[in-house]
Amino acid sequence: MSVLTESEFWELVTAEDKTAEPESVCNTLREKLTHLSDEQLMEFDKQFSLRMRKAYTWDLFGAAFVMAGCNDDYGFSEFLCWLISRGEGAFLKALENPDSVADCTPVYHLNEQPYPYLDEYDLIAGMLFEERNDDELPFIPSGLEQPKGKRFKDKPKFLKQAYPRLFAKYWQ
Repeated sequence: MSVLTESEFWELVTAEDKTAEPESVCNTLREKLTHLSDEQLMEFDKQFSLRMRKAYTWDLFGAAFVMAGCNDDYGFSEFLCWLISRGEGAFLKALENPDSVADCTPVYHLNEQPYPYLDEYDLIAGMLFEERNDDELPFIPSGLEQPKGKRFKDKPKFLKQAYPRLFAKYWQ
């Protein structure tokens, strides 16, 4: 297999155990990616980056804010990694309707709080490539300084209106 198809990408990236600790989810992906060729690692990284870019919207940032108090770019990136790990169906639904993230259950909890974050999930392919080749993967710039769309209003009444299901489920 020389190139990585879209279905193969989703098969690799989708977490099997939705309640597993984030570190375990990352380790599982790392194990799966070790079997790829360098060319496939490059393709995986490119596909992952394109999905991160596509999901880099204020609407999804608002969903992360309601669900888990996400309030910075780094946390939002970790949230998008988690969303991608939920699989193609959940990811595409969230792009269409960010409130559908409420359907992504079960969710790992840390200190009794929902923890929809995967630290450096998007960097695993690059780290493997670098270990093998003593060189970095080609950089794919996102081209975006700000999320796409209009920034969400963070007052509870607006959040409840924009994200009714997430708000009912997660807002404290």
